[in-house]
Amino acid sequence: MEQRHLGRLWPVSILSLGGGGLGQLWGATSRAEAVATVHAAVEAGITLLDMAPRYGDGEAESVIGEAFGGHLPPGVRVTSKCLLGETPPADVEPTLRRSIEASLERMRLSHLDLFFLHSNVVPDGHDMARHPEAATRWTPYSRFAEVVRPTFEKLIHEGLIGAWGLTGIGHPDAIIRLLEETPKPGAVQCLSNLLDSAGSLTFVEGPLKPRAVIAAAKANGVGVMGIRAVQAGALTERIDRDLPDEHPEMQDYRRAEGFRALARELGEAPARLAHRYALSMPGVDTVVLGVKNRAELQDCLEAAQEGPLTPDLIARLDASVGGGPAPDF
Repeated sequence: MEQRHLGRLWPVSILSLGGGGLGQLWGATSRAEAVATVHAAVEAGITLLDMAPRYGDGEAESVIGEAFGGHLPPGVRVTSKCLLGETPPADVEPTLRRSIEASLERMRLSHLDLFFLHSNVVPDGHDMARHPEAATRWTPYSRFAEVVRPTFEKLIHEGLIGAWGLTGIGHPDAIIRLLEETPKPGAVQCLSNLLDSAGSLTFVEGPLKPRAVIAAAKANGVGVMGIRAVQAGALTERIDRDLPDEHPEMQDYRRAEGFRALARELGEAPARLAHRYALSMPGVDTVVLGVKNRAELQDCLEAAQEGPLTPDLIARLDASVGGGPAPDF
């Protein structure tokens, strides 16, 4: 499989295996099928496994532990994350350490290659701070800069993690500011889908500006992991879990009807076309897959083999969802 450098870090496969599907966030699967999917992904050349405790309350990380028994194949790397929120300064380091230790125990490993802040960074005093979920989901910029970032650097110095990263669907201005500061993250996880949407993970009023975040990352030598290529199922033929009509993912699904019509015209599966779109976005080093079984994985592998989309097709896809002029791919 083609590899690209993840910013200043190491080469990675253009597809990464995410833990959302393995942790059954995107529909049901079995532990045996999840383990088989991990093995198939690595055999196909995928070299980065993107996990988190919140993917099935540790289930995805446990799948990795069972799949490899504590001995990752040569060249394969793993990530994990911590949802820190507004943890008081004195509790930041203990919280991060507990999260890392629990993840490593589930995966039967002694080291994380990349550790992400799973909560979203927002400007100090932003209106989001009054949201009911603020205490768990959002970390104020000053808390990150003064406490979290130095702790990440300390964990690197100790050898517990190889690098740290950010979730790029917080407030875009705060994320871009952190990408420009030093020390910089090793990677940022950015929305990489046709809709520029985070669906139910959208809490910021106004545009999320994912393409501006990607551009800022590349300008500063920060690796980009593209996430939500099919926008939690909205860019597939059908969403494979029950959601109410007013759910953000269902709203995105309806918005993407023109995209599905174009996919039918082209004789392409929508999910495969959505992944090709994400892989064609400039600045994206690797696209994280949310697959839960080998059949879904195979579709993504075939999409990668088909290569990038042409500018003309990208323009048609953008128009199918009401997008403006096609970006400069």
